[in-house]
Amino acid sequence: MEKKKLVTIIIPAYNEEESLRPVHKRVSEVAASLSAYDFELLFINDGSTDRTQHIISELAAEDPRVSYIELSRNFGKESAMLAGFDHAQGDCAVVMDADLQHPPQVIAEMLTWWEQGYDDVYARRRTRGKESWLRRWLTMRFYRLLDRSTRFDVLQNVGDFRLLDRRCVDALRQLRENERYTKGLFSWIGYRKKDVLFDQEERRYGKSHWSLLQLTGLAIEGITSFTTAPLRLATIMGFITGLGAFAYLVYTFIKALVYGDPVAGYPTLICAILFLGSVQLICLGIIGEYLGRVFTETKHRPNYLIRDHHQSKRTADAAKK
Repeated sequence: MEKKKLVTIIIPAYNEEESLRPVHKRVSEVAASLSAYDFELLFINDGSTDRTQHIISELAAEDPRVSYIELSRNFGKESAMLAGFDHAQGDCAVVMDADLQHPPQVIAEMLTWWEQGYDDVYARRRTRGKESWLRRWLTMRFYRLLDRSTRFDVLQNVGDFRLLDRRCVDALRQLRENERYTKGLFSWIGYRKKDVLFDQEERRYGKSHWSLLQLTGLAIEGITSFTTAPLRLATIMGFITGLGAFAYLVYTFIKALVYGDPVAGYPTLICAILFLGSVQLICLGIIGEYLGRVFTETKHRPNYLIRDHHQSKRTADAAKK
């Protein structure tokens, strides 16, 4: 009898006690319709403070396909996904959110394209749901900025919902930087990619853990992780400001020779000082962002720590066959 391919579903969760059983039910229904594959449901509890771990443990006791990793604290979704990649046993892995905004039925289409030789089958949003116009506009501007400032294509309107071949998972496991922007890493590793369209569903349980301030921080993380364009911009600003200051110096010198040197000019002096001071602070801030990341990376701390780990016997047996 031919061995079934094993598909690992990686589901990071942070305070998602209300959505865990519904997402398990939906994924199980999809798995039942895809009898040609074995499935591992790998939940990553990212330091939740509610009953998330208790419910995951119950699911593991009820369903032999469920494995889980409980992190020692909240390390963030990026590190939680890396933990999933490190422990996924499947021939391929599907990353999806626990809030059911990623419809599990798309997995069937992803597997179809994977069987045709694609290594990274990513889900592109057809619609973004009930998202504010400001957040949508800022998101699209960020993707365009990152795409234009890097040497590889950045996929726009694409999140973490995707299927990754084993070779992609192994490649991502090699990238151990602490300041992670996984959406960029998916593009950076390359391999054959294929998009599938889906309609993002509304969150039915709980509330989003991503505020506008946190998303802004993630955007800064993405830019500073994959491009040095801001440093170049700081250099260009310095040259432009220097040329402007030199031109003004020449202008002032000629004016003094021709018309004399009256005491007037206080407002111009204040404006020049404020402008130059703001440019200097901006450049120092940009340099500080990169220097802070260098400082973090030189510590070589682990990306996450595990408090508890469970791998179902059925999944282990399927991986060995």
